[in-house]
Amino acid sequence: MNTKSSIVKKALYIIIPLVLIAIAVIKLKSNKDVTQSKVYQYDKEEAINVQADTLQLENVNAEFSYSGTFEPNKETKISAELQGKINNILVDAGSVVSKGQTLIQLDNSLLKLQLQTIEVQIEGLEADVNRYTILSKADAIQGVQLEKAVLGLKSAKVQKATLLEQINKTTIKAPFSGVVTAKLSEEGAFAAPGIPLLQITDITNLKFTVNVPENELSKFKLNQNYLISADAYSEISFSGKATMIGSKANIGSSFPVQFMVNNTSDLKIKSGMFGKVLLKSETYRKGIIIPSSAIQGTENQPQVYIVKNGKAFLQNITISNKIQNKAVVPSGLNEGDVIVTNGFINLFDGANVIVK
Repeated sequence: MNTKSSIVKKALYIIIPLVLIAIAVIKLKSNKDVTQSKVYQYDKEEAINVQADTLQLENVNAEFSYSGTFEPNKETKISAELQGKINNILVDAGSVVSKGQTLIQLDNSLLKLQLQTIEVQIEGLEADVNRYTILSKADAIQGVQLEKAVLGLKSAKVQKATLLEQINKTTIKAPFSGVVTAKLSEEGAFAAPGIPLLQITDITNLKFTVNVPENELSKFKLNQNYLISADAYSEISFSGKATMIGSKANIGSSFPVQFMVNNTSDLKIKSGMFGKVLLKSETYRKGIIIPSSAIQGTENQPQVYIVKNGKAFLQNITISNKIQNKAVVPSGLNEGDVIVTNGFINLFDGANVIVK
């Protein structure tokens, strides 16, 4: 009886784990089936809704644009000419200042005391000169005493002028009108020559610089006016005079061309903003122009989707020029081609499409 019971127990020890494993496997498989049934299965044969344009020949070379950057006409970091403690900073970052306006006041109390001392000396020397002059005319003293008194008075006046100039330099003023773009020190700090305290930027007039390939440099002439726009304010256009055409190529084998531009009255254009100089071409030809938003692929190999027989196919193209938000395509597309301009989500080469 004991032997039978022992065999049954051993059998149960083997059967129960196997049953549990089988239940777990069935449960996992059931969960997998449920999960797969809930996951969206994309049907590659399903037609994708897209927007498309039929290409037509347009006038190209009618307008060229070159991107560049606005820079301040004048910008400087202001430092003290004398050493001294900063008593007061009268402006902050963002303050608009005028030429000659007081910006920083250094401690000049010791210099003023020295000035009082020298003024007392001058007063005494002037009295000596007057007295020695009278005595010299009466031959009561030697002439050399009068000469020494006169030279001493001149020396004292030079010292006074020096002190006055030093006191004047403790008041730091704006060298030109502009905006305080950086506050680099605080009241109570120590100022010294060469240590910047403030930065002032003049953006009433701006320099606008573009880089132009050597084969297109002839399009620009010195002292001629060109149309310039700012990317941030495309509705505003400026007239910029070409003030510099580079004589040395940069790393990209292009040449800098610089223009002088008057800012708006409320100084909307800031230093570092991007913009474009626009050129009108005197010659016209027909060509393909597409929206830049339709371009796929990479910068080295741009592509577009062409719609043929209800399918979208990737087509390699070349781009010769970009005009604002459009691109000129000299090869890869023909008049009458239909290209996808919107609806690129889930779109792939060879996908079925419905043009809306």
